[in-house]
Amino acid sequence: MQEPEESRIALTWSGEPGRMEELTYGMLLDQADRAAVALTRLGVRTGDKVAVHLPLVPESVIATLACGRLGAIRSTLPVSLTVPELVARTGESEARVLITADAAFWDGAIRPVKARLDHALARARSSDGAGDRTVLVVNRCARPVSWTPGRDRWWHEVLSAGQIPLGPQPPARW
Repeated sequence: MQEPEESRIALTWSGEPGRMEELTYGMLLDQADRAAVALTRLGVRTGDKVAVHLPLVPESVIATLACGRLGAIRSTLPVSLTVPELVARTGESEARVLITADAAFWDGAIRPVKARLDHALARARSSDGAGDRTVLVVNRCARPVSWTPGRDRWWHEVLSAGQIPLGPQPPARW
């Protein structure tokens, strides 16, 4: 007897020391749907850009699928970019919603991710008057993180708030 598609493993991730995550197709699609609802509530519509500044973590895949569900354009901001490069790329992207991580593990150390984006957004705001943006923060390293009230929101809280269906769903195959 074949295993139902939704219970099969779709994504296996191993990252931080000793940390591994597996998501089934059902789990992955559920999280993508919840992310799409969250982005919709934040005003993202078809053709809008969502800037993703995440290391290689499951939430990066989920954000991509959510953008696809909405017809939004995912703009990638590699975590290796310098602050001046981030200033340029965030300005070019014109994204009102950015998704980042609090920090990330690489080369055996915890590296700030959101802090670098915060510096870039502060510079962009002072240089070109960048408008209101929402920053969704994925908690990956459980460490203190700078916070801008009214702008910053936790990814997991936004995804769990008021889950509503998007209406007719496409087939569960991407």
